[in-house]
Amino acid sequence: MKIFLPIVAAAIAASFISCGQKSDESKTPEAVKDAFSKNFPGVTPGWEKENGNYEAEFKKEGHEMSAVFESDGTMTESEMEIETTELPSAALDYIKANYAGETIKEAAKITKVNGEINYEAEVKGTDLIFDANGTFLKQDKE
Repeated sequence: MKIFLPIVAAAIAASFISCGQKSDESKTPEAVKDAFSKNFPGVTPGWEKENGNYEAEFKKEGHEMSAVFESDGTMTESEMEIETTELPSAALDYIKANYAGETIKEAAKITKVNGEINYEAEVKGTDLIFDANGTFLKQDKE
C-alpha cells in the first residue's frame, strides 16, 4: 500500500500536466481576456494554457463550453458540449463499427472561426474528430 499510493499520485499528477496547465487569470494576456469578453459578454471563464494558446472554459446558457485564443487575442475555435445523440449519424456508425461495446464518454461540437464545424467524441480516452457530415478525420490521444 505504501508503494501504491505514490504511484497513483504520480499518475494523477501526470494526467493533469499532459492535459494542459491551469493558468492564473493574471497570467492571461489582456488581449486574450478582451477578445473573450467581446465574444462572450457577461461570462466568467477559467483559463488554461495549452500548446501556447489560451483556452477559456465556461458555462453559457446551460452548456459547458470552451474557446481557444492565440496570445494576441485571435480566437481560433469554440467548443460546446453536446449530447452524444447529437453527433452526426455517420459518426455514431463509425464509433459503433470501430469501438464495438465502448461508450462515448462525452461529445462536443467544435466551431472554427472560419465557420467550419467538427464534432468530437471521447471514446476509451481518445478524442475522435469528425467533419460536419460525420466523416472520421483523426484521433487525438488525451
